Amino acid sequence: MTTLTGGEAIVSGLVAHGVDTVFGLPGAQVYGLFDALHQAQLKVIGARHEQACGYMAFGYARSSGRPGVFSVVPGPGVLNASAALLTAFGCNEPVLCVTGQVPTSFLGKGRGHLHEMPDQLATLRTYVKWAERIEYPGNAPTIVARAFQEMMSGRRGPASVEMPWDVFTQRAATVPAQVLEPLPAPQPDPDMIKQAAALIKGSKAPMIFVGSGAIEAGEEILELAEMIDAPVVAFRSGRGIVSNAHELGLTMAAAYKLWPTTDLMIAIGTRAELPASGFRWPHQPSGLKSIRIDIDPAEMRRLAADVAIVADARDGTAELVAAVKRAGYAKGRGRREQIREATASAQAEIQRIQPQMAYLKILREVLPTNAIVTDELSQVGFASWYGFPVYQPRTFITSGYQGTLGSGFPTALGAKVANPDKPVVAITGDGGFMFGVQELATAVQFNIGVVTLVFNNNAYGNVRRDQRERFDGRVVASDLVNPDFVKLAESFGVAAARVTAPEQFKAALEKALGHGGPVLISVEVPRDSEVSPWAFIHPPKP
Repeated sequence: MTTLTGGEAIVSGLVAHGVDTVFGLPGAQVYGLFDALHQAQLKVIGARHEQACGYMAFGYARSSGRPGVFSVVPGPGVLNASAALLTAFGCNEPVLCVTGQVPTSFLGKGRGHLHEMPDQLATLRTYVKWAERIEYPGNAPTIVARAFQEMMSGRRGPASVEMPWDVFTQRAATVPAQVLEPLPAPQPDPDMIKQAAALIKGSKAPMIFVGSGAIEAGEEILELAEMIDAPVVAFRSGRGIVSNAHELGLTMAAAYKLWPTTDLMIAIGTRAELPASGFRWPHQPSGLKSIRIDIDPAEMRRLAADVAIVADARDGTAELVAAVKRAGYAKGRGRREQIREATASAQAEIQRIQPQMAYLKILREVLPTNAIVTDELSQVGFASWYGFPVYQPRTFITSGYQGTLGSGFPTALGAKVANPDKPVVAITGDGGFMFGVQELATAVQFNIGVVTLVFNNNAYGNVRRDQRERFDGRVVASDLVNPDFVKLAESFGVAAARVTAPEQFKAALEKALGHGGPVLISVEVPRDSEVSPWAFIHPPKP
């Protein structure tokens, strides 16, 4: 047993779980923690805004599969970072927030102590998977271990621990840090597996949908897909689980062409946002049957299926593959040819989304297959969901259904910290980039070599288009006055270039990737010149 401060006890728990990097913004309540991080020689990546701390931890987690950890002050700091925690919750990523609290003697008193919230812990519990308070140094290792256990068990998600201001520097006898095994996953029900195999055997045109819950099940999913000639499609988070270089790895644009004749939907580790009737795709084929594999039993009531298999995606899919082999499946005649034709047709059709597709085509040509790209809510970002081929899981990172404007750039910074040897490119719009522009200073300070593409149309482009088309041309608060992004980047010490047409982009991108440090490319796009990307995200009923 060792005598440790509360901060040192928390850090001992982090180290026991393999954490070597923490994103953070120090303040009075967490001084004791940051001092402990320094003494333990953990890498601390500071930031200029708490939201960036959270998004860097999110990018670190999504790109690596390892938990991302950040620390901010309580109250305003936690609230500033809450968008990132909410994104991590929606995207099922293990992100740990370590924050402070008012001194022990002020807990629950409502005296208006610095950064006090009426009930911070209750607030945190509304948008993280698990949260707890550490009121004594000796309890810290166990509570930290519980946080990691919850984050990594079942449907993954973020967690938070808070500690009163005075406990961070209070000393007490502390047991050694421990690591708790993840809680056991539910095992596939043999009867459900048998029923699913029977549905597959009776189908002629199945389609597989995957999400982030299936990231670790790529081999099993591809084996199932090849066995039954089923295209595999992902909306955002599941992209790359089956490579778009494989003829069965389809974008949403190609898959939608096959959707009208699909007779069986197999959804693995996904909310099935695309095919859920009326959500993205506007209809379901007549007589459609459905199978879902998901580790979260709540998903089965959120979207009912004919066969619901509550299990880890890898285990459930492996069992299903074995059952289909036993049952036998007669592949649909000409199915592969139909899939190839759908892909070719969709690829031709999406070329009208210009100039976005021209830039995305060059981006894909220049980047290696393992490069990481983060999107942003922007005209190019939207088009990338179907117009940018993805070849490996964890290499295309979005903010999921939260759609958080401003998330892309700081997320890319965290991804680069986790993957220093991989190229990382952030796709942003001018509006979203300005939410986190101050983190250029962070990129310079820590030499985080992200290439940031700022597509500048001097507007919140999507809002402006919607206002013009739906409200008789009236435009309100969607036109923007921007700085000169090249000069702005250079003032931070960031290398920068300006591009005004796709034919200039390749050379600028290649130079940026070879630079090694942070680079910004300002891509100037005339206002209202971009073709709407939405025809392939909310397609019309065929």
